[in-house]
Amino acid sequence: MALNTSLPVLIVDDYQTMLRIIRNLLKQIGFTDVDEAKDGSEALGKLKEKKYGLVISDWNMAPMTGFELLQKVRADAELNALPFIMITAEAKTENVVAAKQAGVNNYIVKPFNAETLRSKIAAVLGE
Repeated sequence: MALNTSLPVLIVDDYQTMLRIIRNLLKQIGFTDVDEAKDGSEALGKLKEKKYGLVISDWNMAPMTGFELLQKVRADAELNALPFIMITAEAKTENVVAAKQAGVNNYIVKPFNAETLRSKIAAVLGE
């Protein structure tokens, strides 16, 4: 079974260049329905408006971090089963543990390529 690339994906990062990079990598893998949010609060708003199949969020953002976004998503009855992948620049063990405990589905450390992204998504969505 191939990856279901028709799923709508929401990417969340406060850095425009990173959003563009992730969007391009997703396009390489075959995802075409990709929306962007600049921070956790904007992302939450979009998650309320549209049904996404996957969220890929940066950890370090202001005013709401990716970790806080993850906690809010997991605490929301309508969103709590949403596949969530966290992107971070530093793979601190305590961050990984905290994210796992908060219910993150997978974790990507920057920098990464399309193949890494694809395998992480495949691990979350199941091929």
